[in-house]
Amino acid sequence: MAASDSLYGLPFGAVTRNPFSYIKVEQVARDNTTAWLTNAEIQQQLNLFDDTSQSTYLSSLELATRQAIEDYLGMPIFATTYRVWYGIDSLAASPVCFDLPMVTQAASGTGITISSLKYYNEASPPVAITVDSSQYYYDQSGNKLIVASLPTSINTTMTAPIFIDYIVAANPLAAYPVIKQAGLLLFTHLYNNRSNTTDTLLKEIPFGVSTLLRPYKPLVM
Repeated sequence: MAASDSLYGLPFGAVTRNPFSYIKVEQVARDNTTAWLTNAEIQQQLNLFDDTSQSTYLSSLELATRQAIEDYLGMPIFATTYRVWYGIDSLAASPVCFDLPMVTQAASGTGITISSLKYYNEASPPVAITVDSSQYYYDQSGNKLIVASLPTSINTTMTAPIFIDYIVAANPLAAYPVIKQAGLLLFTHLYNNRSNTTDTLLKEIPFGVSTLLRPYKPLVM
């Protein structure tokens, strides 16, 4: 690395993390089938012992409950795949650093698997080119992908010609009793309230789902 590529003895971009360095982020794959709350836990919660007449409905409700908890916490109870898009302005730092936004609740930073780093070239129409995995590594201390170098043939007309696919692994917090209890409380609420209501006398239970989950919800800085 040339001296001109460093600042105060450190590579440009190495010690900073700008969460807005990407253009957009998409969720491209999510587990829509695996149960989180077991049938036994659900039956205990609802007192529906030996009643299988609602099995299909309860399964769909369990899935909705689990995904609502995931969305609230930003935490994958089961593995989830994201795609993040970057503009060519991301290439200003040396080495090139690509921030990965959806890793706040990853398993201690180690639950990230980089599926691919790709860029569109200057062909017409542009072709997506895969960067060899030997050219980059994931920095769990900064939640970013550090790339040794990228070709100069990256498309300069597209808004976001560079994109990264990565998988966020299941978080062990999902097995915590407090998280499970919040899931069961939300499940009970959805089971007992199957539509919106205009009843203005309803009050939120003070010690409810949000109270149980709030300590595990990351702060947005």
